[in-house]
Amino acid sequence: MMGVLVAMPLELPLVSVTDRAAKLNHQYHGNGAVSVLSHALSDPMIGRICLVSSFGAESVVLLHLISIMDPSLPILFIDSELLFTETLTYQTKLAAAFGLTDIRVLRPKREALFSRDPENLLHLYEPDACCDLRKVEPLAQGLAGFDGWITGRKRYHGGQRQALSSFEADGDSRIKINPLAHWARQDLTDYIENNNLPRHPLVAKGFASIGCKPCTSRVDLGEDSRAGRWRKTEKTECGIHFAVNRVAHEVTQ
Repeated sequence: MMGVLVAMPLELPLVSVTDRAAKLNHQYHGNGAVSVLSHALSDPMIGRICLVSSFGAESVVLLHLISIMDPSLPILFIDSELLFTETLTYQTKLAAAFGLTDIRVLRPKREALFSRDPENLLHLYEPDACCDLRKVEPLAQGLAGFDGWITGRKRYHGGQRQALSSFEADGDSRIKINPLAHWARQDLTDYIENNNLPRHPLVAKGFASIGCKPCTSRVDLGEDSRAGRWRKTEKTECGIHFAVNRVAHEVTQ
């Protein structure tokens, strides 16, 4: 097992986030996921980081890697209060099994729920507003104090993720790290099977991508892995990868 890697505080002054991300991509070009992740945990150009995990269908791979490299790394888990019960159980069991010691559960503010979604029906007619309320806003607050965050996104997911780099600018103040950006679905399957890792219980029931219960459905054979998210709508992302900085700015005004 590797020794604990300490996420270093960000050294100032630094060039822009965009320039830093470009430099990191050049520096670690061709490096595999383990190398990218290892460097991200200790590179002073990145600073203090955390992992944001949904504890969904594919999350176990990155969580397992973190448990080997630094089980004390802060892990932010967004509980929208509309998640599957299976996800909440899986999160608890996986954190215990992997020895992850700093799980931070983020939830929407109670007063915001009462005023903007008192009947829990906002997802039916304004799904973007629902995601803002239940995911984007809690994450924007949870990321305060961090210089970067690790995601589990991959290019094979398609859509806006097809051009993912290992490092990318996240607004004007943070770097986003995507260690598994270049992994294919089979790479994930092989890693899970070779390491005998526990799958999310809904995977066996046909759920290839797992989010909130009202907006997640099973995926048919041959469909894209994210086809079951917000089915019959044009929505493909919850917004945390695009709206966090906007919301954080609004909150501070």
